[in-house]
Amino acid sequence: MTDVSIAPTALVTGASSGIGAVYAERLAARGHDLLLVARDRQRLEALAADLQARHGVNVEVLPADLAQPADLARVEQRLRDDADIGVLVNNAGIAMHGTLAEATGQQIDALVALNIVAVTRLASAAAARFTQAGRGTIINLASVVALAPQMFNAVYSASKAYVLSLTQTLHGELSDKGVKVQAVLPGVTRTEIWERSGLDVAQIDPRMVMEVGEMVDAALAGLDQQEVVTIPSLPDAADWQAYIKARDALGPNLSRSSAAARYK
Repeated sequence: MTDVSIAPTALVTGASSGIGAVYAERLAARGHDLLLVARDRQRLEALAADLQARHGVNVEVLPADLAQPADLARVEQRLRDDADIGVLVNNAGIAMHGTLAEATGQQIDALVALNIVAVTRLASAAAARFTQAGRGTIINLASVVALAPQMFNAVYSASKAYVLSLTQTLHGELSDKGVKVQAVLPGVTRTEIWERSGLDVAQIDPRMVMEVGEMVDAALAGLDQQEVVTIPSLPDAADWQAYIKARDALGPNLSRSSAAARYK
């Protein structure tokens, strides 16, 4: 059995391309065995063979569509049962182009199923297993649109705000149980998600677009620095702390026995 105190197995969702594939490569380079989850078996197997050859780690593939309840349940159960898994990279997600009014019910359901339901179910399973072990790491991929929803459409932005909130709450629940939790908030990152959502990343100001390797390296550096929230493009961490301080200042007045005088 893997000694999880050294380099536990990492389960990476959405691992066949983009951010997930780079996380898999970087974690393999750090000595982690891998369990790679995505829909595309062929791409997963090609990645697994490459990582095993280059880094000498064990890589297992688990093809699954996490938007499908049966597939999600299989991956969730594996997380609950496999004591070798000590890292979850909750990366799988989709974007959607257009306004909420233009979206179909099917599009909305698909995004919520993957970006919210699957992320939550897998985080819950990991939290249960890692708490029992007294160690583990949960990395949830959110987005800067969690903080600036006007940058993108309603459903996607709201789903990433949910992931940020989920992660911050999980940190409060798990920080004294030996479990690390991190939300990663990338800006525009050059991956296939843009093409799949019907957008052309080439039309975006190149000064706003980060290469995926740079983004993941920054995210892992933030994890090493014990950050709960990592924004790879943010130059000054004090800006995030000021944001949190301003939010916390609202606390004493968020729930009171009477309405504010300005409403009377």
